[in-house]
Amino acid sequence: MTDKIKNMLVRTVTGVLFVAALVTSFLRFEAMVFLFAIITGLTLWEYATIVNTMKAVRINRFISTAAGVYFFLAVAGYCSGITPSAVFIPYLLTVVYLFVSELYTRHEHAINDWAYTMLSQMYIALPFAMLNVLAFQSSDDGIRYCRILPLSIFIFLWTSDTGAYCVGSLLGRHKLFPRISPAKSWEGSLGGAILVLIAASLISQLIDDASILTLYEWLGLGLVVTIFGTWGDLVESLFKRTVGIKDSGNILPGHGGMLDRFDSALMAIPAAVVYLYTLTLI
Repeated sequence: MTDKIKNMLVRTVTGVLFVAALVTSFLRFEAMVFLFAIITGLTLWEYATIVNTMKAVRINRFISTAAGVYFFLAVAGYCSGITPSAVFIPYLLTVVYLFVSELYTRHEHAINDWAYTMLSQMYIALPFAMLNVLAFQSSDDGIRYCRILPLSIFIFLWTSDTGAYCVGSLLGRHKLFPRISPAKSWEGSLGGAILVLIAASLISQLIDDASILTLYEWLGLGLVVTIFGTWGDLVESLFKRTVGIKDSGNILPGHGGMLDRFDSALMAIPAAVVYLYTLTLI
């Protein structure tokens, strides 16, 4: 067995297990919260490890990770109606601590530490926490768990990636953003978007519940996820180029690190939340 075939098999097996774990976790809200709390922690730890290799940057990896995981769980508890809003107080106190602690570390570049610490919360912890906003919906009967909305974000992202890769490989001629990601093309992005619209139409037919979203709203959500997912991929590519690394990690054999796997989602999830809230105002 050649190394190329072996690597392809490893990548395929890892990808199948990865998708299976994510999809099945949405069947019950306890499993979703548990899995994504772990994902949030692993991604934050990976991020902190990367930035601490940079010159003049030193952030508290343990507290930054713990704070982000707590924030995810706090949002889950609040959105599900299990905990009151006071659950956010420990997180706010932790943020204050992360600022004040720089007074005593005597590190020369405190602004860098503050900036990269807060970036970990805004770039990683906040988007993952917004999955709970998508998952728990208010109704006349109280708060209900709606698995299809958060799951659809990943379905659209996977569909977009598949379409972009296939169409881009065959027809890609015009580079989308050559300075950041030379492999991406406008043709591939368009192909991915078309495939997502087809997937959104199928979901609309399968769900057949206008109380969630209508056909046109599903199509709009698909486009929002596709556009912001592409930007999320480019943002992470810029981050890696700035730091000078190829992959964010190696925790997923054949797929790189956690940031590599969830880069698109980190932009698509908050964009989806804004889109859905905008629909309620129209």
